[in-house]
Amino acid sequence: MRAKGTNEMDKLHLQAIRRYHTLCSQLQLTPEDREALLSPYGCTSSKDMETHDLIDVCAALAGELDRRTEGSDISKLRKRTMAAIGAYLRSEGKFENPSIIKGIACRATGYRSFNKIPKERLRNLIGLFNDKVKDKRAVEAITAEELAPQSPYFPPSTLAN
Repeated sequence: MRAKGTNEMDKLHLQAIRRYHTLCSQLQLTPEDREALLSPYGCTSSKDMETHDLIDVCAALAGELDRRTEGSDISKLRKRTMAAIGAYLRSEGKFENPSIIKGIACRATGYRSFNKIPKERLRNLIGLFNDKVKDKRAVEAITAEELAPQSPYFPPSTLAN
């Protein structure tokens, strides 16, 4: 008879194993590097590790991946955010410059400094402002296609009743 919660622990362990292998491939670790990473735990395979230890290793690998990719990814996201907000301001016919755009991003996220906004929030801003521009263009296209509604002509005698 299996204990309660065993299925959940098995699922968690499988997810941790997948995450471990994904992170190792993203970091381009060789089999020797992987073996050296697992040796302090007395294991040669990630399947042999306990779930808690595997989660700790994954956290360390994720931290290393963030350190390696921090500069390039975050600067691209910042530029894309500024471009998305700039496109929105242009679509509204408003004045734009980098300080205004950064101010809007900071007010929208609640951060004091544009450079302190995390990656996920920048991605959210990009999506939101791009969606605003797309929606406005779609509405303008629809309203441009429709003719102005014309009221039917009623002769004065029919309105007098």
